[in-house]
Amino acid sequence: MSAPAAPTYEPILLKYAGRSEPVSLEEYGGYRAWKKAQGMTPDEVVNEVKNSNLRGRGGAGFPAGMKWSFIPKVEGPKYLTVNADESEPGTFKDREIMETCPHMLIEGSLITCYAFGAKTAFIYIRGEYQVAADRLEAAVEEARRANLLMDYQVHVFRGAGAYICGEETALLESLEGRRPMPRNRPPFPAVEGLYARPTVVNNAETLSNVPHILNNGAEWFKAIDPKIFCLSGHVNRPGNYEMAIGSATIRQLIDDYGQGVIGGLAVKGVLPAGASAPMLTGDKLDTKLDYAAIQEAGSMLGSASFIVLSEKACIVRAATRMVEFFRRESCGKCTPCREGTMWVHKVLQRLEAGQGTEADIDLLLSLADEINGKVMCPLGNFSTSPVVSTVKQFRAEYEAHVREGKCPFGSWTL
Repeated sequence: MSAPAAPTYEPILLKYAGRSEPVSLEEYGGYRAWKKAQGMTPDEVVNEVKNSNLRGRGGAGFPAGMKWSFIPKVEGPKYLTVNADESEPGTFKDREIMETCPHMLIEGSLITCYAFGAKTAFIYIRGEYQVAADRLEAAVEEARRANLLMDYQVHVFRGAGAYICGEETALLESLEGRRPMPRNRPPFPAVEGLYARPTVVNNAETLSNVPHILNNGAEWFKAIDPKIFCLSGHVNRPGNYEMAIGSATIRQLIDDYGQGVIGGLAVKGVLPAGASAPMLTGDKLDTKLDYAAIQEAGSMLGSASFIVLSEKACIVRAATRMVEFFRRESCGKCTPCREGTMWVHKVLQRLEAGQGTEADIDLLLSLADEINGKVMCPLGNFSTSPVVSTVKQFRAEYEAHVREGKCPFGSWTL
């Protein structure tokens, strides 16, 4: 359940957070931005989104309007694919948007289609999100009955729950009915994407911002730059919290929004982008919540899924669980990822059980080096982050496992 936002900020994307039933078309107020877009040229829509500085909210942070402008102006079908797979550990923002206000995403998808010349949008949603998928389908039908879709089509496609489908080309493979594995690039999806046609792939939160940009203007959006931050782990009040990018620090997110760490304990580390980015240590809590500041601190904002570890968390156990996740989710196409994640996991299990040696600690870094940069998609690179960052920042804890034959903190949980 999402908690109220700070008094100085009026939620935009989470305006209807906490509701048990989704917002109806009437309560949403119709598709005002969609109607406004039709009075503009496609290039004007693209430029408005460009001027807003809207960056992708799925992880990469690439400017949305610029991505749309890459689509070639050619005859024939073009497609929009909405990435609502949301499989990054600790990420659950898109689910709340789709469950509470599905019309916001649908309207944003229609505007995006119009902007680059597509007539069909596929919302690729993870199979476990059954409530969100049902509500999206009902909202699409509601918009269709109101003649808002016109000659556009919006399809809700339920995936089977695979982390690799967060990678855009693997997602396209899945949509086409094949086993999800990343494609060789080039060609890029903008040129040959879904069914070998020009395709835009955008995250659900990204497109949910688009109606607000058209309704209120690029300068309004640029001044606010709303972002949803997911907060979980060892905090008293986990949830989704929306605020302007850069308006708060990690410490404020934990203390003011999450009501502090369970048991009043200190923060040992924070994962700012789920399991896929390097951990930040407790001395980085005053880092601003924006892309540049998090990067300067040594990690990445990604999908802004903050997982908090208290001082009693076992770092070796945490790294083991994260690598186990990547090992299971590897599609198997790249040998370094398929075999490397398996070996890294085995070494971590050995260390966690107190049966490893100091040589195993260095072996972890060596194995990570054999994976990172030698794979086709980010999954393999992501799998090395929990290892490299924790060994470098908490090597003494790894050595304690070797020396004492057990973790000095007990376990991952409190």
